[in-house]
Amino acid sequence: MAKRALVSVSDKTGLIDFVKKLVDAGIEIISTGGTKKAIENAGIPVMSISEITDFPEILDGRVKTLHPAVHGGLLAVRDKKEHMDAIKELGIQPIDFVVVNLYPFKETISKPDAVYDDAVENIDIGGPSMLRSAGKNHRSVTVVCDPADYDLVAGSLDANADVPFELKQKLAAKVFRHTAAYDALIADYFTKQVGEEFPEKLTLTYEKKQPLRYGENPHQKAAFYNDPIEDESTIAAAKQLHGKELSYNNIRDADAALGIVKEFKQPAAVAVKHMNPCGIGIGESVNEAYDKAYEADPMSIFGGIVALNREVNAELAKKLHSIFLEIIIAPSYSEDALAILEKKKNIRLLQVSMSDEPQNFAQYTSVRGGMLVQDLDTKGYADIEENLKIATNRKPTEAEMESLKFAWTIVKHVKSNAIALVNDGLMVGMGGGQTNRVGAAKIALEEAGEKTKGAVLSSDAYFPMSDTVEEAAKAGITAIIQPGGSIRDQESIDMANKYNIAMVFTGMRHFKH
Repeated sequence: MAKRALVSVSDKTGLIDFVKKLVDAGIEIISTGGTKKAIENAGIPVMSISEITDFPEILDGRVKTLHPAVHGGLLAVRDKKEHMDAIKELGIQPIDFVVVNLYPFKETISKPDAVYDDAVENIDIGGPSMLRSAGKNHRSVTVVCDPADYDLVAGSLDANADVPFELKQKLAAKVFRHTAAYDALIADYFTKQVGEEFPEKLTLTYEKKQPLRYGENPHQKAAFYNDPIEDESTIAAAKQLHGKELSYNNIRDADAALGIVKEFKQPAAVAVKHMNPCGIGIGESVNEAYDKAYEADPMSIFGGIVALNREVNAELAKKLHSIFLEIIIAPSYSEDALAILEKKKNIRLLQVSMSDEPQNFAQYTSVRGGMLVQDLDTKGYADIEENLKIATNRKPTEAEMESLKFAWTIVKHVKSNAIALVNDGLMVGMGGGQTNRVGAAKIALEEAGEKTKGAVLSSDAYFPMSDTVEEAAKAGITAIIQPGGSIRDQESIDMANKYNIAMVFTGMRHFKH
């Protein structure tokens, strides 16, 4: 009795060549709908699924393979006599190969004008059922869901039109990953449709973008996965124009840099080192913004990552080329700029859209035995502006308020405890990741040096004591922005009044652990 393959695919890449090889191995082909038509048009003999089920396709093709003649042929265990006797008595012939990929649900919901009813219609029912049946009975059935595996399967066929068990097992594992990912996308789509923020079951799926040489350290294995519904404004969707492959740390730093530079509507430049900003500047042009970011800390920018929210021109490219940088991120590069920057063999040049952050983006943080999920911190100065409280006797000047706004935007991206100093459109000092707030302030003030004179200070959380205000005052800070809310707020207010510092309370903190 000839072996049989059931073939039904949405993605017909490489299909005809593969089916020809199956036929050459003596395998009969069963197919459905558009797949059957494509095989027939190629002059390959093929049976209709209705010939197997003795039942027509119904409900616009919604029901065609959900039949005992199909699933009995797939699930019968070949070395169980009672199974084989049962299907023989019912006139069911075993099916030995399943070649199926699913309705394009992901592609449907990825369209900007995606319609709910179209999404529902593109939920495959019969396909996953066949894949799961074949995957469960993989000792007897070879199941293929990915066109990338066609050559591997065809090349592994033996004289009995069979493939090794080890390959069947790997293909079955891939099938269950495939159907799990497919169902996860559907679950996520419907969960969002009904506005469920934190469902009782969290089903996530990501697609492998690239293997990485190693993780944070050389002894750690790593890979990079991206969201299957790609957002062009993310590092995962970045187009690499030049340079060697990104590393694990490169990707994390690049993501941090992109998140910061996208906060600004005016021309901005951000330098990042080890997930923290070491230089941020804004200006009338991107060139001016970069000059300020560089001036903020010419030492730390060396070997760092620079993100810009405007096109890189030739003049700026010359400046970027003059120092060692790991990565440059920008929405575009002029031809002259690319020609200059590509002279450095290893520098990575990434092109990324600078569109706004998606408001429904979630952050996932793994902990031992579990996962923490939260909304991305998309709140910025515009969300607090109407509720600002001037806590001190002196109000900030107009220029100080502009600097405070800039500083508040920056400090959100610095590891807690976080302090950021701003003077004349650039970050002049930063203290982050410290175990006490005055320690973070001292680091920032020391880094800024003489640039603290006339600068403003931002804190990601309230001051539990007045010592931070006193250190700032002694260094020449003229205005402070902080959340407020400490039971000892008055001590900080009194200290600010003592030194004629203007202090603004935002009512919002920006912890970043």
